[in-house]
Amino acid sequence: MADHVGKLLLPGDKLENLSVSEKTSKAVLGPGLRKDEEDIFVTKPGILRHKEPNIYWIDSHQKRYVAVKGDSVIGVVTNKAGDIFRVDIGGSEIASLSYLSFEGATKRNRPDVKVGDLVYGKLLVANKDMEPELVCIDSAGRSAGMGVIGRDGGFLHTCSLNLIRKMLSPDCPLLKQLGRSMKYEITVGVNGRIWVQARSVIQTITVINAIDAAEFMSNEQIISMCKKLGEVFVEKE
Repeated sequence: MADHVGKLLLPGDKLENLSVSEKTSKAVLGPGLRKDEEDIFVTKPGILRHKEPNIYWIDSHQKRYVAVKGDSVIGVVTNKAGDIFRVDIGGSEIASLSYLSFEGATKRNRPDVKVGDLVYGKLLVANKDMEPELVCIDSAGRSAGMGVIGRDGGFLHTCSLNLIRKMLSPDCPLLKQLGRSMKYEITVGVNGRIWVQARSVIQTITVINAIDAAEFMSNEQIISMCKKLGEVFVEKE
């Protein structure tokens, strides 16, 4: 089925003879693909992608996030119930976040988290039988950049999951080129949310508009756009 890589597939399509490297005997199935006994089926419409040596997935343009263990996401604290915070991560279910899931948190030293706060964290539990569980520390108990964000300003923006994947791709020049044009901070959640803060409101909005515009651009077009933005702000300064 290597000839189907890069082509549009629909739910229910059956994949056969997925090519894998000689070192591995099994294909790794990503989002949009499901194995039913010995058969592999497409579960959502999109383009079949392949990454060496044996990874396959469906690249689809969707806005509804489906929680996956290990994903780094941006959530909004919606409620507090006892020692648990309830966090909206944009999926079908609200995630839970323990007050102990912050760096240095103890029963006496509780984190300063309020309803309405933005939190950047990682999904510790995510499956169809349990509600998602979020943590703001890594395996060593360090925050590693996670925790409450955005209290000093900035803007939370929602975009397509396809654009998030493109931004986080190693060969995408968008974020690096924007950094050469203007100074800004950004936090990217794979759940389709980004938080941006630049020197001014105008620059913050400019960064967000540039990110949205880059979704269907080639790398050359992205570089050209960022250079033009840099020239505009150099002239203003």
